[in-house]
Amino acid sequence: MSLTELFIIAVGLSMDAFAVAVCKGLAMPRMSWKGAGVVGLYFGGFQGAMPFIGYLLGTRFRDAITAYDHWIAFILLALIGGNMIKESLETEEECPDASLDVRSMTLLAVATSIDALAVGVTFAFLTVPILPAVSFIGVVTFTLSVVGVKVGNVFGCRYKSRAELAGGLILVLMGLKILFEHLGYLNF
Repeated sequence: MSLTELFIIAVGLSMDAFAVAVCKGLAMPRMSWKGAGVVGLYFGGFQGAMPFIGYLLGTRFRDAITAYDHWIAFILLALIGGNMIKESLETEEECPDASLDVRSMTLLAVATSIDALAVGVTFAFLTVPILPAVSFIGVVTFTLSVVGVKVGNVFGCRYKSRAELAGGLILVLMGLKILFEHLGYLNF
């Protein structure tokens, strides 16, 4: 997997965290860089840890299903992306409060990074070097989350659904690319 592909996946995965960070920024009466850093650390940390856990789980089954790994990667990415697209089209705009306590941030970080667990399983099938990949995903998510807090504080929640839609489309397209490459339709 190229660095460009990994970057695209990292951005796609971080869109849920970005959307919640935007809402956190909206809820903050005054934006603080310390608060934005806390949000970034939670989301970036969990977004990096979950694919690592998924990778560990996936490596246990990799040899048994190598012939179907591209289909599994496609299905997982399509399901995750499809769910993000569906959520982006729902009219209900929920924004969390400005609280940065351990309990609420942990719940939000887990909720926004569950899809990264499945991507980690996909990484195992694609034999992606996991430590650089999860570090990169964590850094990208951290950065976008900090930016999201600032954007939310300035602009509000109106971009939440667009971020989720973009992230979902990115993941579905990456799944299609993996599938088409393994089927021999793409050679680049």
